[in-house]
Amino acid sequence: MSLKPAPKIAMIGAGSIVFCKTLMSDIMATPELAGAEFALMSRTEPKLRSMEEFGRRMLRDNGLPGSVWATLDRHEAIRGADFVVVMVQVGGVDAFELDYRIPLAYGIDQCIADSLGPGGVFRGLRSIPLLVDIARDMEALAKPGAIMLQYANPMAANCLALGKASRVPFAGLCHGVQTTLDLISRYCGVPKDQITYTCGGINHMDWFLRLEHKGRDLYPKLREVFEKPEYYKNEKVRGEVFRHFGYFMTESTGHLSEYVPWFRKNKEALEAYCDEPSFGGESGAYYNWCRTIADRYAADDPLRYESTIIERRSVEYCSYIIEAVTTGRPFRFMGNVRNDGYISNLPRGCCVEVPTFADDTGLRPTFVGDLPPQCAALCMTNINVQTLAAEAALTGDPEQIVHAIALDPLSSAVSTLSQIREMCGQMLEAQRRWLPQFEGKSIRPAQAISIPPDCQAVDVPLDPALAIGKRFSTLVEQVTAI
Repeated sequence: MSLKPAPKIAMIGAGSIVFCKTLMSDIMATPELAGAEFALMSRTEPKLRSMEEFGRRMLRDNGLPGSVWATLDRHEAIRGADFVVVMVQVGGVDAFELDYRIPLAYGIDQCIADSLGPGGVFRGLRSIPLLVDIARDMEALAKPGAIMLQYANPMAANCLALGKASRVPFAGLCHGVQTTLDLISRYCGVPKDQITYTCGGINHMDWFLRLEHKGRDLYPKLREVFEKPEYYKNEKVRGEVFRHFGYFMTESTGHLSEYVPWFRKNKEALEAYCDEPSFGGESGAYYNWCRTIADRYAADDPLRYESTIIERRSVEYCSYIIEAVTTGRPFRFMGNVRNDGYISNLPRGCCVEVPTFADDTGLRPTFVGDLPPQCAALCMTNINVQTLAAEAALTGDPEQIVHAIALDPLSSAVSTLSQIREMCGQMLEAQRRWLPQFEGKSIRPAQAISIPPDCQAVDVPLDPALAIGKRFSTLVEQVTAI
């Protein structure tokens, strides 16, 4: 086992103070990372200074070596860094409000609105240029081989764009697998740490391809309990997809209801499948939570209610990956990476979530192979949107915004192409201050074409299939007349 010097860790988006505090606490709780240098960077000065002061108190109150300092200069934070942890949200809660409220006026009801759908696409349009800039800063300023650990949503679109625009080593990190295992453990009545599994798919749609406890297949038990109302009630949407597609996945009802066309498209579907409160399917649940928190702490510091005492690490992968790369002791996690053939029936270059190993050689995603065809097909409905959203963000082509949202499963289930185009234009105009790549560009209007009552269609050659139909109609008329 090798042991490198204590790492420098740049935390970009450190104004996300509670999440930043969690990740810093995890790293400080790791003995092998003692002495780490934390370079905090954010554009929000009051929150940044609060996080800096709290981080220093965590070190002091726990008797730990290390250093914490803050800067508004991203270049200074990244210079010489071994790891760059990204947790940005461009536009904050004000942009988020537009992501939720404008689509709602067009009948597109989102619960989370941060990964797919109109909300996810526009969050990606705001985030991707910044992520690419951070990657380029790393190429120029960070230590050779420095790794980006990327937490910003929309995870898949963001990582897809990073894979196209940069060769910086990165992994997108999400806790969906860890939290889903908690549910499986409870439903199957086995300890979480004794469950063995193989997952493969995309972020927020990662399928449990193998699920075992001491060699026993857990799927029969999981299928059995999901037929019982008291189990089904907690996860109606995920349960329905499981019952019809045959495999369990990593995303909860509120999220998943936005990624497929069946559960939020009308009042009846919402009442049947999305009637649980908050993230169980409630309209605007995540935006409303974020707004409440932002308003509550607008003039208050949430860190003053947090303890500086460090106990055990959270389920977040970040500290374990840094530990593995620093010590050489391997760690296996689910990473969002560019698909360089790891899932063979999903497009190369898209973002996939696959088992990945970290050690002192870096990050090593593993080969999964083919997903079951129905699982791959459902993933593709999301990958299409992610690919076009990334293209729009990278090229500044506003038409690609329309194309991305037109192919979104929820948006296309409730809106016409004309309505989607109009909505995209309204969202672009409302969010211009966060979307500089579209400066001077607008979404082309496409007004409805009015057809007068006496309009005669232009003569065209008869389609062969229509000709056959016309001939059969004539024969029917002749038989009827006899």
